[in-house]
Amino acid sequence: MTLRLAVVGTHWITDSFVSAALESGLYTLSAVYSRTPEQGAAFAARYGSPAVFTDLQTMAESDLAEVVYIASPNSLHCEQSCLFMRHGKHVICEKPLASDDVQAAKMIACAKQHRVVLFEAFKTATLPNFRVIRDTLPALGKLRKALLQYCQYSSRYQPYLAGENPNTFNPQFSNGSVMDIGFYPLASAVALWGAPRGVKAQASLLESGVDAHGTVILDYGDFDVTILHSKVSDSVLSSEIQGEEGSLVISKLSTCEGITLHPRQGAVQSPGVAQYDNAMRSEAELFARLVAEQQIDHPALEVSLITARLLTDIRRQTGVRFPSDDAMP
Repeated sequence: MTLRLAVVGTHWITDSFVSAALESGLYTLSAVYSRTPEQGAAFAARYGSPAVFTDLQTMAESDLAEVVYIASPNSLHCEQSCLFMRHGKHVICEKPLASDDVQAAKMIACAKQHRVVLFEAFKTATLPNFRVIRDTLPALGKLRKALLQYCQYSSRYQPYLAGENPNTFNPQFSNGSVMDIGFYPLASAVALWGAPRGVKAQASLLESGVDAHGTVILDYGDFDVTILHSKVSDSVLSSEIQGEEGSLVISKLSTCEGITLHPRQGAVQSPGVAQYDNAMRSEAELFARLVAEQQIDHPALEVSLITARLLTDIRRQTGVRFPSDDAMP
């Protein structure tokens, strides 16, 4: 039996997730939410015209769907996820899970209270090649340093410079570089090594108040991780994990497109495996399995909460503030 899926949002990332979910054979698309009926209908028409909603409360109360994929602006994740979870819906919410760690903790508590699965749509940690990275780490010997990076010139940067106010660079939507693409290397580090002993961060801020780019250093004792992130410059560099017995080079960390092991002694190896063309299919399959097995308190929640705490701390250090911060204790 397939899961009846509803989606909140109709832009490209929603389209990618729906395609991945349907390809898995584990879902049917049963409902679409959009603020405008025309946009919702146009999206639904590509997938057999499921029901279209323009009111979230009505959608939450409907029995058309049992799981919901949320791809709204970051600032709406907490409110919308909790609405659906209170109505017994399982939720896969786009990363970052919430605007701050207080909201993330609230969402996790809501999921446990209502006995539903909450899952952050962080695709990287669900990929087969990410498991290869984890399994290959012992071959590096004692870990010493890692450079994890994601720097990509945003398609919305020129409109921002032209005086527009795109969501990408708007603190009202809890956005910015580290909350967007910087999330990938940060959450990857947490998924591999857990919570660091400490974090240091610096960033260059735009006039809008969000970070354009920045650097984060995670302290794991005698092993440290440097994270580079930017939405105003491109990079052709790979990421690298260094140990006393060799290094592991990762092409395009967010999708783990290639992995190369460079032993200090011996031949270079390529331990990577085949992955789905649509990188979101792995997370869709994992979410379906968690729902089927009713794994409410699954391990990925701890990764999400640690990452949310780090993001909140990083913003405190770099001076990036969101409206939600005013409500924090």
